[in-house]
Amino acid sequence: MDTGVIAPSTEVVPRLTLQGVGKAFGGRDAIRDISLTVREHEFVALLGSSGAGKTTLLRCVAGLLDADHGAVYVAGANVSELRGRERRRVAVVFQQFNLVGRLSALANVLAGRLGHVPAWRGITHHFERNDRLLALECLDRVGLLGQAAQRADTLSGGQQQRVAIARALAQQPDIIVADEPVASLDPVNGAGILDLLRGICREEGVSVLCSLHQVHLARQFADRLVGLVNGRVAMDVSAANFSEAQSRMLYDIVSN
Repeated sequence: MDTGVIAPSTEVVPRLTLQGVGKAFGGRDAIRDISLTVREHEFVALLGSSGAGKTTLLRCVAGLLDADHGAVYVAGANVSELRGRERRRVAVVFQQFNLVGRLSALANVLAGRLGHVPAWRGITHHFERNDRLLALECLDRVGLLGQAAQRADTLSGGQQQRVAIARALAQQPDIIVADEPVASLDPVNGAGILDLLRGICREEGVSVLCSLHQVHLARQFADRLVGLVNGRVAMDVSAANFSEAQSRMLYDIVSN
């Protein structure tokens, strides 16, 4: 019997949606007509050679660049319209860590709380107890609780990247955008960082979009692999279905 009542939708809004996104510099397209989605708990790796458009795409997702065409949505909200505290929905992990070396690991992680507290608390470093406890929990999550009081510039490269990830977690974001997060690390530390990001996806529900050059690491840790060629999506497959032949094809296309 039709009661005329519309049942609520059970469709889950993707954590990230790109619709026809394009960006050009000096009249030359860096990325063109890129459309894809990233779901909750999903780790998506971007592959492609230098100049393929990975960093430009990530910067558009993070709101660090405005797309010339199309739209980027995080949890249904247009990134270009996010202001103030709403920008905390997207956390960024950089290749070079971007920590304040003279500050402690804990102080660097507390920077991730700036979108949640009044500006004066950030300026004076006067955070409430709950913020400090959350920052300590984030350091514990990345295995560095014992280094909370240690200056960031005395930590190893792998430890510094873990602090950067803890800072991202302290934002309580919907998605973490990571631009070549293991490029400056040795293979063991690099694998450890990607394993940590994968664990965060599984356990915390935070989605991850991560650019990588190392195909074997992408296959090992990501759920999906998206290959860019000349600023366009050339491949979007599950990690389980990504073959050596596809890898050769992707990079052969790039080299031609």
